[in-house]
Amino acid sequence: MPGSRQARLAALKGQITALQTGTRTPSPVQAFGDPRIDSCFPAGGLPSGAWHEVMGAGLEDETAAAPAAFIGRLIRPLLKTGAVVWVMRRDDLHAPGLAGLDMPTERLIQVKARDEAEVLSVLEDALATVGVAAAIGEAQAPELKAGRRLQLACEKRGGFGVLLHRRPYGGPNGAARTVSGSSSFSRWRIAGAPSRPPPDVPGLGPPRWRVELERCRGGRSGGWILESSEADHGPHPFRLVSQLADHDVAAAESWLKAG
Repeated sequence: MPGSRQARLAALKGQITALQTGTRTPSPVQAFGDPRIDSCFPAGGLPSGAWHEVMGAGLEDETAAAPAAFIGRLIRPLLKTGAVVWVMRRDDLHAPGLAGLDMPTERLIQVKARDEAEVLSVLEDALATVGVAAAIGEAQAPELKAGRRLQLACEKRGGFGVLLHRRPYGGPNGAARTVSGSSSFSRWRIAGAPSRPPPDVPGLGPPRWRVELERCRGGRSGGWILESSEADHGPHPFRLVSQLADHDVAAAESWLKAG
């Protein structure tokens, strides 16, 4: 109908004007609680109403164990406001492991998709659904058009979207390292790091990750070793252990390219 088409065009023009003039309501941000990290982001943290790319290193292209654990920890504070939908091709998400990271798994909805196209479709629908605070999809880098559709879905309900790059059934080395341009707000590379128990205490310490922020829209990159923070130590799920120097990040990138 002509009238409805004109209404949609008018609404779209209003959205574009709001973006150009900066009148869109700011989205809540997920802060890390440390200025050495939060200063990398224009608003002091990762915003909702946007989607973010997370990649692994080495064999994590296929297993995605360390990146998945990092994501589960990252979104924990968001689950106070809604559920999380996790869309995957291979049904191997270890919910007890996420529970061990203080993620409330009773709010977790797992969806198994047939292929990558269905992963992106379900992820888009989940992000635009009332009651969903965050949605994660396991796939390789989407095309720019698909990435823009994910962004519009995030903006619709203010959802927090994550695209976890993964080749769950193997494939050519390096395929999952293809990036999707500028559609995502941020792009991360995650690897496990050795944990350290408290002094004079045997056993393992809290989980640690080597975290590299490779790109952030309007911000800057950085690299850190982060440790899981205990639930009773405040609202932030991580504690900064050390900041990676530029030569540390460069050495890791060289190793990844050689592998």
